[in-house]
Amino acid sequence: MSVGLLALLDDVAALAKVAAASLDDVAGQAAKAGAKAAGVVIDDAAVTPRYLVGFAAERELPIVWRIALGSLKNKLLFLLPGALALSFFAPWAITPLLALGGAYLCYEGTEKVYEALFPHKAHEHEAEIGTVALNPQTVEDQRIASAIKTDFILSAEIMAITLAAVPEGGFWTQATVLALVGLCITIAVYGAVAAIVKADDAGVALARNPSQTGFGALVRQLGRALVLGMPIVLKVLAVVGTAAMIWVGGGIIVHTLEVYGMAGIAHAIHDASAATASAAPIMGGFFGWLVSAAGSGIVGLLVGALLIPITGYLLAPGWKQLKSLRA
Repeated sequence: MSVGLLALLDDVAALAKVAAASLDDVAGQAAKAGAKAAGVVIDDAAVTPRYLVGFAAERELPIVWRIALGSLKNKLLFLLPGALALSFFAPWAITPLLALGGAYLCYEGTEKVYEALFPHKAHEHEAEIGTVALNPQTVEDQRIASAIKTDFILSAEIMAITLAAVPEGGFWTQATVLALVGLCITIAVYGAVAAIVKADDAGVALARNPSQTGFGALVRQLGRALVLGMPIVLKVLAVVGTAAMIWVGGGIIVHTLEVYGMAGIAHAIHDASAATASAAPIMGGFFGWLVSAAGSGIVGLLVGALLIPITGYLLAPGWKQLKSLRA
């Protein structure tokens, strides 16, 4: 009996070592996949603060919390099982679905540009498609819903990149890596967003530092700088977030065209980016990325500009008609 017990304990120890190695492998694959998705994560962090512009300070963290919960639901309840099911049953459908998401990002981002350039016409367009809010709570709910929809597209891109980074893993390895990446990225993105939007409150607290020492004076100056600077930072992030939606959406469209044999635009952007990077004496990688983002952004603007009238004159009326028939 004692020999059998020792053998059992040896087996348990061996299984524990295998499990530990598997956990290390999953953690390593999750870190690798997260690094590959870093570009989209940065875009996600830049996009979200623009949805908070214009709200009272006491509503900022509740709104971030609601968007974060929606983002986690997107990743774990919808995208994770959906990505695994599609990769197993219909891998051919992943690219067209991502292209639809990219087109939506192009539309959303270009609509914001349209609103900035032609506010009156943009308001008429929103009235046509039924998105004009009537009261503050409706504004907040619509803004959160819009943020969660945008997050869904960016999260789909993150999950697709993650899945592509672990193609050799088994089902449970892929599921665990997707869940781990989704959870960590959500915490990182919305933790950063919460820190950004509440930095001005931290600045107020620092500006009230009562210490009369030189260090206290320095702390008060830092607080005043945060109070004065954060509204500007938030406005800049709103612009960057809109640009990110357009270039990410345009990038998805460019990649989709390349997958389906229309690689001319992708090659032109790549060649221009490589030429810029090699010509720049310093920071060549940054300038090359800038050219690549600009190329994708131009494509995104063109797609979005095409979708605005299609949505206003075709999709929105058709949707209203369908809802009236169901009522």
